[in-house]
Amino acid sequence: MSDRNRRNFPWGKVLISLSAAGTGVGVYVADWNESHIYNPAWPPHAKFHNAQTMSMGVALGVAALYYLWKPAQTRASLATAATIASIYGLTQLSVVFYPGISSVDPPGENTWPQLMTTLPSLGFVLTGYLIERRRITRDQYVTASA
Repeated sequence: MSDRNRRNFPWGKVLISLSAAGTGVGVYVADWNESHIYNPAWPPHAKFHNAQTMSMGVALGVAALYYLWKPAQTRASLATAATIASIYGLTQLSVVFYPGISSVDPPGENTWPQLMTTLPSLGFVLTGYLIERRRITRDQYVTASA
């Protein structure tokens, strides 16, 4: 790959896409099992909210990918994609403000294992956004100058 092709490759979009796809798939990897949706100790309404959260993860991932890869990419659509790709992780971090919350069910320890995926995912989105924002600006400038 030539230096020019490397500069024009959408590395930022790839990073944001990894986060968006990870959210859409990761919610099922983490929750479609006996510790969550098949947990007999969970009442049906808790399972309702778990199912809703899994579906939301997929919807946010798909929406982010749509805005990220749609034709006629603009800074606004990039910002929209990055915002949507961040929502699941940011809302996951917001749980610290609610009473009686634990990162895992007993007998597990409240060690916040979610941070091992949430923080890198948000880092991918931020890094991808900054890279792609600069690339879009540069490409628009080159196109306008040509």
